Amino acid sequence: MKSMILSTVLLCVMTASYAVKEGKMDILDKINVIVHSTVRIDGDKVIYFDPYKLPGNMSKADIIFITHEHGDHMSPDDVAKIATDSTVIVIPKTIAYPFKGKVIQVAVGEETVVEGIPVKVVPAYNTNKQFHTKDKGWVGYIVTVDSTKVYFAGDTDRIPEMKAFDADIALLPVSGTYVMTAGEAANAALDIKPKVAIPMHYGTVVGSKNDAERFKELLKGKIEVVIKR
Repeated sequence: MKSMILSTVLLCVMTASYAVKEGKMDILDKINVIVHSTVRIDGDKVIYFDPYKLPGNMSKADIIFITHEHGDHMSPDDVAKIATDSTVIVIPKTIAYPFKGKVIQVAVGEETVVEGIPVKVVPAYNTNKQFHTKDKGWVGYIVTVDSTKVYFAGDTDRIPEMKAFDADIALLPVSGTYVMTAGEAANAALDIKPKVAIPMHYGTVVGSKNDAERFKELLKGKIEVVIKR
C-alpha cells in the first residue's frame, strides 16, 4: 500500500514538473526578438517591448511597453505601425512622450495590471557609464504571461537589484558600449537565476550575434540560453 502511495506521489510530481516545463516551452515559442531590443510576445494579448525598425505587416499590439526615451527604444513611427485605438502604451513617468490614446505612466517599484497582464516595474541603469543614469528613472518590466514571469531588461548594466528579481525568463542586453557586455550579462543572469535567458540588443546599433553566442557559451551548463535571432 505504501509503495502504491509513493508511486502515485512521484507520478504527480513528475507530471507537474513536466507541465511546468511544457508551459515554459509554450511561452518561449511565443516570444520573438524582432530586431535590436524589440520583443513581441504572442499570447492572448499581443505585447511589444521597445518597437524599433519594425518590418511591414506586423501584428497589431494590445500593449506596448517602452523603457526609456532613446530613439532605438521609443520610436513614434514604429509605435504608429502597430498601435490601434485600443492599444495601451506603458511608459515611464519621467519622460515626455508624443503618444495619445491609452497611455499608462509608471515608475520604478510600482506594480499594476494592464489588460489582465500583471506588471512589475524595475530599475534599468548604467553603473560604469553615463548613457542611462539611475536618476533618469528609466525602467525594465517583469510581466506575467501564461503564469510565467518574463523580465525585459531594457537598457541596463548588471545592477544590485537584479538579485531580488523573480523571473522565469530573462531578456538581457549583451552588446556592451551602452549596456552590459556578454560577460556582464552572463553574471546578471546568474544573479537573477531564470530558467531561460534570451540575449538581445545586438546586430543593429551595436554588437553582433557573436555577443549572443558568447553569452550562451558563458552560461553553458548553468542556465539555458535561447538565441531568438
